[in-house]
Amino acid sequence: MSDLNNQAVARYKNNFLKEVEERVEDGHWVKMCMQCGVCAGSCPFGPHWEHSPQKLFMMIRAGKREEVLKTDSMWMCTSCYNCIARCPRKLPITHIMHGLANYSYRLGLSPKGQPNQVIAKIFWDNLVKHGRTNELTFSLAMYFKDGFAQGVKNAMAMQGIGLGLMKAKRLNPMEIVGGHTCKDKSGIHKMIAKAQEIEDRRRGLA
Repeated sequence: MSDLNNQAVARYKNNFLKEVEERVEDGHWVKMCMQCGVCAGSCPFGPHWEHSPQKLFMMIRAGKREEVLKTDSMWMCTSCYNCIARCPRKLPITHIMHGLANYSYRLGLSPKGQPNQVIAKIFWDNLVKHGRTNELTFSLAMYFKDGFAQGVKNAMAMQGIGLGLMKAKRLNPMEIVGGHTCKDKSGIHKMIAKAQEIEDRRRGLA
């Protein structure tokens, strides 16, 4: 377990609901869930994930910390917002899902190798590095995330799409040596670091 996780366990002991309320984005809404099941019935991934939002909220209130933070259910959210649009109490369910995913990742408890988590990390790292997404380096990182041999297979399988993007001028092979970027990358890095510092301090994660 990470030091941050150990600190959280020591601080909140068996009060997982309070931990979520204080440390997860919009976590204070969890106690407002009336277990109607509309979110579970509205989610396009409903039959495919381990725990629906409705069930996760019930588990949080029941103190099932390990089960919640170690599941990959939060990472299955596609941000379609059906749940928010249809929730009779207007809970920001999508935001809570992403908040739980982020929190479990910060604690080192999220499932290793979970596909959506891997994609999110590659995308975020690419965005931070360049100040905007570099389509070529992002695509290459995705293709080769499972090793060189698999990367070559992935690239060959996607060559038709790649050529189409090049013809549409959405992909430039020269971006491998730099490509388009923001003028003040250091300024963006400082802004992101400061925002993270403020958010961590507000949620007791600093």
